[in-house]
Parts: sequence; structure tokens; C-alpha cells
Amino acid sequence: MKIMLIPERCIACGLCQTYSDLFDYHDNGIVRFFDDPEQLEREIPSSANILEAVKNCPTRALIKDES
Repeated sequence: MKIMLIPERCIACGLCQTYSDLFDYHDNGIVRFFDDPEQLEREIPSSANILEAVKNCPTRALIKDES
């Protein structure tokens, strides 16, 4: 599956990182991938933790695309 980040929607609530270590934050609290602050999308194997992070993001700053 592909995970896409939409930083403009992020409100720095911190939920995604509580569900998965895939996510981290820039100094201003906006979501990023833990190992690449510039990357906005990534192909990853499906994971229950990541799916929970996507599902629980209050602003839909995390998007899953399974196509």
C-alpha cells in the first residue's frame, strides 16, 4: 500500500506517532516519515499500526492508497 502525507492538513496532534514509528515530526510538530523529512509518499507493507494511524488522523493528513 502507499501512504501519502499531506503536511498542510496536519495539526501536530501527535496521534500518528503513537500508533506507528513510521511517523515522526518536524521541529514545528508537522508530520513526516521518521527517516526522510522531505518524502511525502511511500510504498510499505500493510500494517495494523499504520492503518490505525491513518484511520485516527483527525484531519486526514495521512492517506492510504492501495491501488
